[in-house]
Order: sequence, then structure tokens, then C-alpha cells
Amino acid sequence: MACIKTLVIALTAALLAATSSALAQGAAEPSGVWQTQAGDARVKISKCGGSICGVIVGLKDPIDPATGKPQVDDKNPNPALKKRPMMGLPLFSGMQPVAANKWSGQIYNADDGGTYASSISVAGPDTLRVEGCVGALCGGETWTRVGK
Repeated sequence: MACIKTLVIALTAALLAATSSALAQGAAEPSGVWQTQAGDARVKISKCGGSICGVIVGLKDPIDPATGKPQVDDKNPNPALKKRPMMGLPLFSGMQPVAANKWSGQIYNADDGGTYASSISVAGPDTLRVEGCVGALCGGETWTRVGK
């Protein structure tokens, strides 16, 4: 009788471990390097605390043709931030999980210097949907994974 109890406990533990592992593998993970839809930037997404962070790690045109120097955040409305380099520029803030495979927070748009309500969702193993809204106007684009 003791052998049967031990066997049942061992089988239950193995089943729980296998189920937990399968659930963890089924959760889509946004961490990695993603190329924007236009192909003009690569963004590294990683976990930071309970949220996710995204920073620019590559640019199609890293040198500003007008200055011959590395691109800077010259569209930023804050004069103190206009000279910060585009490489390493943080794009996401407060991106918290809101549903399976989906995070919401804010995204910085270096093209116009604005920060917008945003959400990102993993649409496939190598596809990330990035959406943002200004008031009732919303738009989005699809990013492609280019590295882990």
C-alpha cells in the first residue's frame, strides 16, 4: 500500500511539473531584438522588473547626413534631451502585462518626439504587433524578430 501511495505521489508530481513546463513554453515571450516595420531601427526588448523595456540597438542610418555625426533625439520637445544619442534610446515606459502575450504602457516616437499610449502583443514566434493611440486616433505596425 505504501508503494502505491509513493507511486501516485510521484506520478502526480511529474504531471504537475510537465503541465507547468508546457504552460511556460506556451507563453509568448517578447524578449529579443526586433526590426521595425519600416526597417529603419532595431529594438532590443527585455524584462525589467515586472515590465518590459525596449531600447534602440541599431539604426539603418546611424549617421545623420546633415551633421556627419551619430543620430540624436533632435525631435524631442525637451531641449535637455535633444542631444541624447538615438542608440540606446529607451522607447517603452510602464509596459505592464495586461493579458496573455500583451503589454500596455507608453511608447516614445523619436520621429516626432511624442509619447503615446501603446500596447504590444506577440502575434507569432517572430512577429510583434506594436500599436499606439493619440486620443481616438490609433495606428500600429508589425515588427519582425531578428535576434534573441
